[in-house]
Amino acid sequence: MLSLIKERRSIRTFQDREVEPEKINQIIQAALLSPSSKNNHPWKFIVIDDKAILSRLSEAKEQGSKFLAKSSLAIAILADPKQSDVWVEDTSIAAILIILTAQHLGLGSCWVQLRKRHTSTGQDSEEYVKGLLKIPYNLRVLCLVAIGYTGEIKSEKNIPKQKLDDIF
Repeated sequence: MLSLIKERRSIRTFQDREVEPEKINQIIQAALLSPSSKNNHPWKFIVIDDKAILSRLSEAKEQGSKFLAKSSLAIAILADPKQSDVWVEDTSIAAILIILTAQHLGLGSCWVQLRKRHTSTGQDSEEYVKGLLKIPYNLRVLCLVAIGYTGEIKSEKNIPKQKLDDIF
C-alpha cells in the first residue's frame, strides 16, 4: 500500500484513450465501499465521459480545472447534507479511495475542488456543476476527480527522514 501511495501523483495531462468499463466499475465499487460516519453512505457519484460535458466542466473554476477537458472521464462526488452532518469528510474519504483505486489500475487522476470555489465569471463552482449535470438542489458537490491514462511522468514521492524522526 505504501508503494501505491508514494507512486500516486496528481495528473493533469492525459492520453487520448478511453478507460475500460471494467476499470470504471472497479473505481465506483471502491467508492461505494468507503467508510462513512454511522455507515450512513450519504454520497452519490456521477461518471462523466462525454467530451462536450468534460469541456464545459473544465470551466468550473477560475483556475485548476482546465485539464478536465482532456481527461477520459471525471467523477462528480456529491452528498446529501441532511443525511450526514459530516458529508464533507465522508465524501473526501470516498474521493481518496477513487484516486487510489485509479492509481492501482494504472490510471492517473486529479482532484478538482468545487466547494467554496468560483468560476472565472464569479459564479459558485458548485452551482455551475449542479446546473450543468442537472443535480438536485438538495445535494452538495464536493469535487470532481479527473481520471485517465497518464500523459506525463512524475517521480515518486518520498518522506523526508527528518519528518519521520519528528514523529517518533
